[in-house]
Amino acid sequence: MFTNKRIMIVVAHPDDELLGLGASMHKLICEKNIITHVVILGEGITSRFKLRDLKLCEKELTKHKSNILNAQKLIGYHSINTYGFPDNRFDSIALLDIVKIVEEEKEKFSPDIIFTHHEGDLNVDHRLTFQAVLTAIRPMQNENVKMLITFETPSGTEWQTASSLQFRPNFFISVSEEDINAKLRAMEQYEYEIRAFPHPRSIEALKIKAQNRGIEVGCDFAEAFNIVRLIEM
Repeated sequence: MFTNKRIMIVVAHPDDELLGLGASMHKLICEKNIITHVVILGEGITSRFKLRDLKLCEKELTKHKSNILNAQKLIGYHSINTYGFPDNRFDSIALLDIVKIVEEEKEKFSPDIIFTHHEGDLNVDHRLTFQAVLTAIRPMQNENVKMLITFETPSGTEWQTASSLQFRPNFFISVSEEDINAKLRAMEQYEYEIRAFPHPRSIEALKIKAQNRGIEVGCDFAEAFNIVRLIEM
């Protein structure tokens, strides 16, 4: 289902592309001859400051962008475009503005498959990214995207309440320890994102998560997904 496909990954923040499917990307690039393009919509930093002042955060933003490129090299995905939507403030932006970015990226890259955030994440940027992607691939007659897959984002997906829309995986990708280690090495490049155990974004917790997902389906390591739409032509 993935061999020779063009896959676009649309995420809200730098590091989400790794948290959601870093090991799977590494595997599919190495084994399935896929072409990958990552779109990162938000700058991912300014919500940590009292005020959103880009000049005050200039050093951190520059470093964050260099961390993206370092992580890209370790996973091996082919291309990337980044945007500057305000961190954890996507709800201050007209959804149409986000949709138009996704549509433009889709038109230029022409993906067969898109991966993005789960629609029920606690993080508002994740939820609106999903909504933008879903809107951008409305099932019109000339739509090229035949598969939409959502992923879980540790420290976002599992923190949603039980009464809300929850992530229920219906698709798993078995990955090797080499794939997991590539993901972890890439995550280590994100110095502003990595945390100490037992935080979900710690190196130890990310490996445990992959082991737990593997246990669910009878393999050593796995990443979990939800297929939202699949059209077989």
